[in-house]
Amino acid sequence: MIIIQDKLLSDDIFEVQFLCNLNSCKGACCWKGDYGAPLEEEELVTLDKIHEDIKPFLSPLGIKKIEEVGKYQYYDDIEEYGTSLLPDGACVYMTLKDGKAKCGIEAAHEAGAIDFKKPISCHLYPIRVSTNEAGTFEALNYDKWDICKAACQLGKEEQLPMYRFLKDALIRKYGESFYEEMESLGKYLEAKKSKGDK
Repeated sequence: MIIIQDKLLSDDIFEVQFLCNLNSCKGACCWKGDYGAPLEEEELVTLDKIHEDIKPFLSPLGIKKIEEVGKYQYYDDIEEYGTSLLPDGACVYMTLKDGKAKCGIEAAHEAGAIDFKKPISCHLYPIRVSTNEAGTFEALNYDKWDICKAACQLGKEEQLPMYRFLKDALIRKYGESFYEEMESLGKYLEAKKSKGDK
């Protein structure tokens, strides 16, 4: 594990190479899994605020489910809020474009309808952030999932470490200085590895 500022980071974030390959997975992380995308408290307020603006970018099934169960739900098993899901497990905010999953929230953002890009947990994926019970520090871990095998393969081909793939998301979450420290450490680790040091 690595400490940067007050965050605890898994070594995988520097060692695993990763680049989303939508041509292969079709965005399966948007429709597979037992829970919706984790949401931060302020994001609950945001989803309430932007709902009418993003409705034109959502599927009829997603809109119907949101009207039935809400824009988000509290999942007792994991003790956190997440986006609501359709009966087949897909996120209510997911749409399909050219056979690939597309976030309706992100589509609204790209169209200039809202300022919010998408939940930070989605933007940071495959990194998942957890907080200790006392709330004194955060841990960033690689959420290894079989559906991302193609992303790992493409990352290897492009020689792209996970932290670089997630640059924009990490800066959005923690700021420029945090990422700059990550990048400096990443370069050091890469140079050390290329020399064969342990």
